[in-house]
Amino acid sequence: MSVETAPAISENTLADFLPLHGTDYVELYVGNAKQAAHFYKTAFGFQSIAYAGPETGVMDRASYVIRQNKITFVLTTPLKTNNAIADHIYKHGDGVKVLALMVDDATDAWHQTTKRGGKTYMEPTTLKDEHGSVVLSGIHTYGDTVHIFVERKNYNGIFMPGFRKWESHYNPTSTGLLYVDHCVGNVGWNQMNPWVKFYEDVMGFKNILSFDDKDISTEYSALMSKVMSNGNGFVKFPINEPAEGKKKSQVEEYLDFYNGEGVQHVAIATANIIETVTMLQERGVEFLKVPTSYYDTVLDRVGHIDEDLAPLKDLGILIDRDNEGYLLQIFSKPLEDRPTLFFEIIQRKGAKSFGKGNFKALFEALEREQEARGNL
Repeated sequence: MSVETAPAISENTLADFLPLHGTDYVELYVGNAKQAAHFYKTAFGFQSIAYAGPETGVMDRASYVIRQNKITFVLTTPLKTNNAIADHIYKHGDGVKVLALMVDDATDAWHQTTKRGGKTYMEPTTLKDEHGSVVLSGIHTYGDTVHIFVERKNYNGIFMPGFRKWESHYNPTSTGLLYVDHCVGNVGWNQMNPWVKFYEDVMGFKNILSFDDKDISTEYSALMSKVMSNGNGFVKFPINEPAEGKKKSQVEEYLDFYNGEGVQHVAIATANIIETVTMLQERGVEFLKVPTSYYDTVLDRVGHIDEDLAPLKDLGILIDRDNEGYLLQIFSKPLEDRPTLFFEIIQRKGAKSFGKGNFKALFEALEREQEARGNL
């Protein structure tokens, strides 16, 4: 999350043993990174930044770095079989492998988290080139997902050592996406609380919101969710687990098709959701649609908003309010053939919450998609 939009730093942050400055990058393991990069550029307006592969001395993979404002994605594909990247894609399909976090001291971040029970993914490692040095370290989290701590205060290159600048003649215009607002993880039955405890104990996060199956349920399915936030509020990780229902919930469908726990969606902030979603739809991004009857009573529930309701209704954008203000949000359909990873586009007008008032309408929309796939 950007400094400009984040809440004020509290005194507690000064004692935070794992100070985080936001999301450094999100890395996806994908079947064809060259084509995936083209898709994210075309559909979402990302720009070419950097490349690593055989031409840069990296022989087992190709990685394309794309960026829009403060969002950086790394799209990585294996060049041969029988390696961890290829195995990850075979098991999960395209999905998020790394949620990388900005830190001042990656070595200390590793010491602080591993001594509190974090399982090492990467011991502190320094990468160097003519532009300086980057220090990386990492720990495992749910499923095969990992957190990498990135210290880049001594680096002024394009991305990090091992990468070269990637220049392209094809540079679609931005769609107004600004920064990663939050990333949501889906975990297995009865695993939400153990992972909440992991984020509390290992990373010093706090549980700032909880939703149970009474909050998040329809006639057919239910789930439970807890929102974890670091000390300054720059990094938020909601965690979902399935709950008992008459039929299969969206989280169960995800777990079946992802073959385990993982990142369900990345929520990306915009300052003008109407413009952003209009552009995304024009570029072929598909979104979940709620019944138009949702808009008949929404203003009775949320009160006055600055936007005209008509374009929100046309686009299918949802509205919710909390004590701090309101928010506008919409969810894409899955971005790959497996019904797993999707994006949320969110505009916050003061609200710090996550759209509790929209859960029922949203989940009914998800269930219609599940039913069409034969997975409800």
